[in-house]
Amino acid sequence: MSSAAIAPRLYVDSADLDRVSRLLRAGVVHGVTTNPTILERGGRTAAEIPDLYARWEGEGAREIFFQTWGASRSDLLRNADTIRALGERVAVKVPATAEGFAAASALVADGVSVLVTAVYSAGQALAAASIGARYIAPYLGRLRDAGVDGDALIARMQEVCAGSETNVLAASLRSADDIVSLRLAGVPYFTAAPDVLDELLFHEVSDSSAAEFEAAMGRIGA
Repeated sequence: MSSAAIAPRLYVDSADLDRVSRLLRAGVVHGVTTNPTILERGGRTAAEIPDLYARWEGEGAREIFFQTWGASRSDLLRNADTIRALGERVAVKVPATAEGFAAASALVADGVSVLVTAVYSAGQALAAASIGARYIAPYLGRLRDAGVDGDALIARMQEVCAGSETNVLAASLRSADDIVSLRLAGVPYFTAAPDVLDELLFHEVSDSSAAEFEAAMGRIGA
């Protein structure tokens, strides 16, 4: 199946409980992605991960991503065991390092849904596909910050993964246009902060049209 034939999915990339809950309850996102930086920014600790999983699962998240940590393969796998024990909807994020790829390969072989994160080259994308990782996460904004044509590189990563079970879950998206342009390039999955998702859902003419509809219904006696 080509990437263009895969239905797009949106994820919310945040640990802001109120805003994540709003998007989950509205049914507009497939799930929640986090990493240690996002948890810290949201004022959360590693000890809260089980509670976050339970909350988001209860609010309808179909996939919930937490990132394992550690400097060695064994450390990454040990901490991944804690994450994967949370429930059936969890996916384990593993950094795209030499030790991370070794840990990711072992997790995939054990049937774990794995996302290889912080992917910055087509070669890393190829490696992730070769071990059967379910997702890779390149960071569009950070690629651009480094002076790289991130849109073209991420599209190339998706091409490299063609014919495998691995797909791009694009991250570090800073505008609704970022999501649309990558989708047009064949990328199927996207994770973004609540502000970016709100931008994707909003258009001022849509809101004014809805207000006109409401006013008309009031006049005709509904």
